[in-house]
Amino acid sequence: MSLRVRRVYEPPEADDGLRVLVDRLWPRGLTKDAARVDEWPKALTPSDELRTWYHAGGSYEEFRSRYEAELDAPEAAGLLDGLRGAARGKRVTLLTASRTPQQSHAQVLLELLQG
Repeated sequence: MSLRVRRVYEPPEADDGLRVLVDRLWPRGLTKDAARVDEWPKALTPSDELRTWYHAGGSYEEFRSRYEAELDAPEAAGLLDGLRGAARGKRVTLLTASRTPQQSHAQVLLELLQG
């Protein structure tokens, strides 16, 4: 399985494969042409309530637990399965505007998809 996380503000690379934006909100100051996003599955993103709670100072461990529970919803679970299937055939790059991708929902998704 070939998956990775990158910041959406980094220039696209030839080996990005399928570029999937995993943020609920479109990144500020970035045009759709510059982002070169192939898919934007909003059902895979944390809910507004969870995102707000985490940015207000919630712990990463608790955020991760709550987010994984949200991803058990049928629509999100189906999208996760679709990404797993896509990653078997080619590289999938999860894109986020987060300044700390290693402690964000994108990292949680990456680990779930790999595991």
